[in-house]
Parts: sequence; structure tokens; C-alpha cells
Amino acid sequence: MQAFQVRAPHDYALVDVETPRAAAGEVLVKVAFAGICGSDMHIIHGENAFVRFPRVTGHEFAGVVEAVGDGVDSHNVGDRVCIDPVINCGECYPCRIGRPNVCTRLEVLGVHRNGGFADQVSVPAANAHRLPETIALDQAALVEPYTIAANVLERMQPHDGDALLILGAGVIGLTILQVARAKGLTDIVVCDVIDDRLQAASELGASQVINSQREDLEAVIAERTAGEGIPLIADAACVPALFPRLVRMASPAGRIGLLGFNATPSDLVQLEVIKKELTIVGSRLNNRKFPEVIEMLASGRLDATALVSHRLPFAEMGEAIQLIDHHPERVRKVLVELGA
Repeated sequence: MQAFQVRAPHDYALVDVETPRAAAGEVLVKVAFAGICGSDMHIIHGENAFVRFPRVTGHEFAGVVEAVGDGVDSHNVGDRVCIDPVINCGECYPCRIGRPNVCTRLEVLGVHRNGGFADQVSVPAANAHRLPETIALDQAALVEPYTIAANVLERMQPHDGDALLILGAGVIGLTILQVARAKGLTDIVVCDVIDDRLQAASELGASQVINSQREDLEAVIAERTAGEGIPLIADAACVPALFPRLVRMASPAGRIGLLGFNATPSDLVQLEVIKKELTIVGSRLNNRKFPEVIEMLASGRLDATALVSHRLPFAEMGEAIQLIDHHPERVRKVLVELGA
């Protein structure tokens, strides 16, 4: 079968590999659609400390069950499924307290194990979520980025009527916007430096969009909140140098959600954090959010097609990577068609 394999940083290709089998407790999935994520690009660029090469990447994907392994009675051949890439041990401290997404022995499909940019992939049956007929497989492939949004919003614990500031209107920023609206938040400000992305945020229901190259973001937030600050800030820009600004813009008792993996240190003035009693939370992957997001999609509260800017066949993976690398301003989500 064919798979997209990253052999080393900047060294990738479609290659022929052996078709996997469904081991005990696993299901073999024929992949229909897969999305290219920024973290896939980090692997290609050699910026992911967790990956081991060579690796078949891809952690946003959906398809149809082709075979079931021994001991699997939860799935049948022909089931339409999307895949949670988070695999945990179930025994360590985070797992014992219900935080499997930060398991001490965490494995992620497409990072620690081969992922979904392949004709077929074998995954733990527990990670394959059956889909209602109302969700098409192309939308189902994008459940995973919405779970990132659902996770950070849960970590931030919104209250009714809270205003939310989202830094960054890329894919993750737009998923946070959509999930926040689906959860009932109505006052949502989105900031970016690319007008096309801000236009997309407006179309998806942002209350206000701000191009921080033309406007002073802190001044705008201070004016719209009468100097009090904003209670919820989701950092989907993931630029460490911006962190002091987030702390200044947050209201007393505010919550800041961080999503980036950048290892560059950020300045932190403890006085600002303590006097406001801020809550600063990290959010990694998703903590069992697939059922929640699948229900949102099935009910029509989310529209995953709004994320997709490009659809390309699997044979054009190389062209897709070049597009994202050289024209990021034109790209939201690139959806790859495999066995569709």
C-alpha cells in the first residue's frame, strides 16, 4: 500500500509499505480523508522533539473499518469511523485522575506511531469512534482539530456571558471560535495579522476582528472592557513573546489558555498574575472530547467544511506540503482524499 513517510527532516515521499494487520484489540481502517495539521509540518521541518524517523504522519483522519482484531466486539467491518490519535497507558498518575492526554507514556498516532497518511492503518479499537450517518467522512476527518478547541475551552472554564479573546485566526483559532459559539459564548474577539483569516472569523461569527498590525490590541481591549480586561484569552498564535500582553489584557480572575509547543522562554511578571489571581492553563491534544465534537457536528452546531480551503488527492501530498510551506496566507485546512 502507499503511505506518506517522513524519513528525516525535509525528506519525505509517498512510498510503498507493507499493509498492516489488525492486532488483538485493534481495528484496521481504510483511510478516506485526512487533514494536514501544523504539527505535521513541524515534523517535516524537524521541529518535533517527540517523533522518531521514519514516520508515517497524519493524526486527523477518518475512514471505514476493513478488519477487526481478536477480542474486538465493539466494531464491525464496514463501520464508518474517525480516529482519536491519543493513546494512553491507563495506569500512570494522569490516567488515574482522568487526564489521559498527558499520560506519562503517551503515544500519538502520526508522531509516536504510524498515522493516517496511508491507504490503511491499524489503531486501537477504543480510539475508533463510530459516526452517525449525518456526518460525511470528509467532515469526520476534521473532528480532531475541534477536540483541541473543546479541550482548551474546558480547561479555561467559561462562565455564562464571558467574553473571549482568541489570538490567531488559523485553523485552531477558527475551531476555538466555532466551538465557543456552539457552547453558547457570544462575545468573541479574534485577532490576527492576515485579513483573509479575519474575514473567515467574521463569517464564522466573531463579534469583532482586530488586525494587530493596524490597531493596538491592548488599547482596543481596554476600551471595549472599560479598562477591566477580558476574562477569557485563548492563545492560538503560540508566540511566546506575546505572553506578557496576555497577562496585561486579562481581567481579574481571568483565565488564559496556552496551546503552543514553542520552547522559547516567556517573560512572566508574577505581580500581574497574583494581583489578578489569574488562571494560566496549558492544553495538550484532547481529553476524550471526540464524542462531544461528533455530537456537535451531528446536530449542525459545527460546520467542518468551513475550515477547508484546499482538497487534494493523496498523489499530490508533495504539492500540498509545498503549498502550506510557501503560501500559508492562502491556506486554512488542506484536506487530503485517500480512499474516498
